[in-house]
Amino acid sequence: MALGSTLRHRPAFDSRILTSMEGLDPTGLLSGFSLYTILLAVFFGLVGFAAFRYGRKNDEPRPLFLGIALMAYGYFVTNVWVSLAIGSVLTLALFFPR
Repeated sequence: MALGSTLRHRPAFDSRILTSMEGLDPTGLLSGFSLYTILLAVFFGLVGFAAFRYGRKNDEPRPLFLGIALMAYGYFVTNVWVSLAIGSVLTLALFFPR
């Protein structure tokens, strides 16, 4: 039996997979985020992770919650300038006492 004859009888794709993915638009998943918004989210997420670890290690709630906020806000903000403003304010709040 030749290799080509076995490949002819196999379907090229599974139609069940395509029907379940009909409503998904791959370009729509990240359509609101620009490259700079993603880079800012990664940068402030790393700052937030460091603050979270510091707050957890030293039992200080303020850097702990600010770190969580810094890690989370990037998932919800799509504007570059708003993302920069929120990240800057939250980062500055880490360094200023109550």
